[in-house]
Amino acid sequence: MTFYLHLKNMNKKLFHFDLIERWKTLSYDEQMANIGSEVGRSINWRKKGNAEMSTNALYRALELIDFTLADPKHTTGLKEITRLREILIDYSIGNNIYHSSEKGWTAYFYPFNSAARRNR
Repeated sequence: MTFYLHLKNMNKKLFHFDLIERWKTLSYDEQMANIGSEVGRSINWRKKGNAEMSTNALYRALELIDFTLADPKHTTGLKEITRLREILIDYSIGNNIYHSSEKGWTAYFYPFNSAARRNR
C-alpha cells in the first residue's frame, strides 16, 4: 500500500467522535499527553507484532493531533504540532528519514505528561 493510500484510508472512521468538544476544554499539556499515550500504544503494539492495533493507535494519535490543530485557543505553536504529525507519520509508516526512535518519542512526550499531572 502506498503512503498516500494508507493516509487516505485512515479518514474512513472517526475514533474519538465523542471527544471533539471535550478536547477543546483540555490544556495544551493535557492534549499533548493524550497524544503521547496513543503514540506509546502504537509503539508497544508494534513491538508485540500486532500491526492492526499499532495502526489503530497511530490513527487515534493523528486524529488527536488534528483536534489539537483545530482547537481555536491555539493561535501559536501550530508549526510544532504540524511537524509532530509529519514526523510521526514518517516514523510509523514512512521511511523514518528523521531517524525517530522509541526513546525519542518518550523523551518528547514525558514533559507534557508531567506538566498535565502537575497542573490538575
